[in-house]
Amino acid sequence: MIASARSRIVAPSGWSRWLVPPAALSIHLAIGQAYAWSVFKPPLESALKLSGTASALPFQLAIVMLGLSAAFGGTLVERNGPRWAMCVSALCFCGGLLVAALGAAAGRYWLIVLGYGVIGGIGLGIGYISPVSTLIKWFPDRPGMATGIAIMGFGGGALIASPWSVQLLATLGSDTSGIARTFLVMGACYAVFMSLGVVLVRVPADDWRPPGRPAVAASAARPLVTTAQVSARGALRTPQFWCLWVILCMNVTAGIGILEKAAPMVSDFFARTAAPVSASAAAGFVGLLSLANMLGRIVWSSASDLAGRKNAYRLYLGAGALMYLLIALAGDASKPLFIACAAVILSFYGGGFATLPAYVKDLFGTYQVGAIHGRLLTAWSTAGVLGPLIVNAVADGGKSAGRSGPDLYSTSFFIMIGLLAVGFVANELIRPVHPRHHQPPASGAQSTADGRATSGPAPADTKGAEQ
Repeated sequence: MIASARSRIVAPSGWSRWLVPPAALSIHLAIGQAYAWSVFKPPLESALKLSGTASALPFQLAIVMLGLSAAFGGTLVERNGPRWAMCVSALCFCGGLLVAALGAAAGRYWLIVLGYGVIGGIGLGIGYISPVSTLIKWFPDRPGMATGIAIMGFGGGALIASPWSVQLLATLGSDTSGIARTFLVMGACYAVFMSLGVVLVRVPADDWRPPGRPAVAASAARPLVTTAQVSARGALRTPQFWCLWVILCMNVTAGIGILEKAAPMVSDFFARTAAPVSASAAAGFVGLLSLANMLGRIVWSSASDLAGRKNAYRLYLGAGALMYLLIALAGDASKPLFIACAAVILSFYGGGFATLPAYVKDLFGTYQVGAIHGRLLTAWSTAGVLGPLIVNAVADGGKSAGRSGPDLYSTSFFIMIGLLAVGFVANELIRPVHPRHHQPPASGAQSTADGRATSGPAPADTKGAEQ
């Protein structure tokens, strides 16, 4: 039955591979709403009498569930195909918004946490990885660009969701009933939008090759690009996997700390200046960061196809630490500097996400790239707790001590600089995967000239990789 379902989404001859990124975008633009959570923090804090740390919990839990569902569901996504994954994502994400609406209407915060954080978080994880393996198979010649196009939708989702949420809350009300109606409208609209991706997505036939693809991939000459294949289970045994895990965790922690608290942060930062930031301007700041996040995913990941993944992460981590240092030293002296540095940090944050699948493909091959990528996203789960926890705990502690303005955030900024330095060192430690971890060509996926894996008997440890 599964095989029959998969056969119905194999692209016919002549199908344009450029139809697949829009299918992926329809999913990622919807689930990217998570990045607009900071818009809901002030109304929830006011309506339900929550602290900043408590109001961050649905977002934090959603990111935790994103990583866990991606890790445990990665092999299922590869086995059942992208259409199944996109359908599951739509059901969970939109269903989670409806449960959150019920919780807001009833004044039960735990239902908002359950709906948005747990159920919606599962939809985030399955939806996030649903197109990755398919895109890499369609674009083996430009994997960074392909995954960047899709994953930029996740970063740009808040560019749509942030002003939309502000408008809905202004129209429907910012009390519990208004918040409930906002969640309800968003859940229904996103369900329709995500259905487009479910209908449109296709996978390439086993013998498909990109037009004009040379017999031997030019990228194979790069030292960190392999033509061998490593299983998901085998990847866990390599130091390269854990270096990538640390890199992702540090980069995400540094970016998500700003993103989750963006609206209240920019308001607090300039509250004691002659030009404080209004609520609408703070929402605009969230939108600007979302734009930087989105553009970074396509611009930096595409650049990594030319510069190499290791050099790309040197930029994300090294220059990101410099941006944090500039913000910490300048304080509230320059609003344009603060905005520019925050936007650059978020562009590196987005670029790190979009470049990761191509880095995985370079190091481990294409055989179980989706499953390996899913396991790496547990680093995102960890960062989803660490980033908001660091920023919110430091800010809440500062308020209790009577501090205000930049003093609420300077300590957390220096912590982020240290974390980015750790990620930079981990990136420098990455070397090619040792051949002992490669799949024997006779027992599993065989590497072809274009870097794709041919179909064949499952390798001996595939069962373990699926557990």
